[in-house]
Amino acid sequence: MRQIRAAVLGDVTPGAPHLVEADGTKLVLVRVGDQVHALGDACAHQGGPLSRGKLSGARLACPWHGFMYDVRTGQCLFPARGVAVPSYPVRVDGDAVWVDLPDP
Repeated sequence: MRQIRAAVLGDVTPGAPHLVEADGTKLVLVRVGDQVHALGDACAHQGGPLSRGKLSGARLACPWHGFMYDVRTGQCLFPARGVAVPSYPVRVDGDAVWVDLPDP
């Protein structure tokens, strides 16, 4: 695992997905309450940009076909047959948002 400084906390607006590229990986950062979560930006269904999706609580809907993911785990909540998207551990240190990415 490698820790990548992905964003400044103030740039991750609560309730709005935030696209970042961290070490060549496109991520969507989502701030729910005091927690920041990181997912891969591509929907597992057909690659839709989750960073352009609609956030409702801890659920993020893909803008293309409505597949819905739990931002805390990456699990697909709707439809039931959906596949999870990658979820990455996040640490906030002061105003820095750090994401743990797997080694290449």
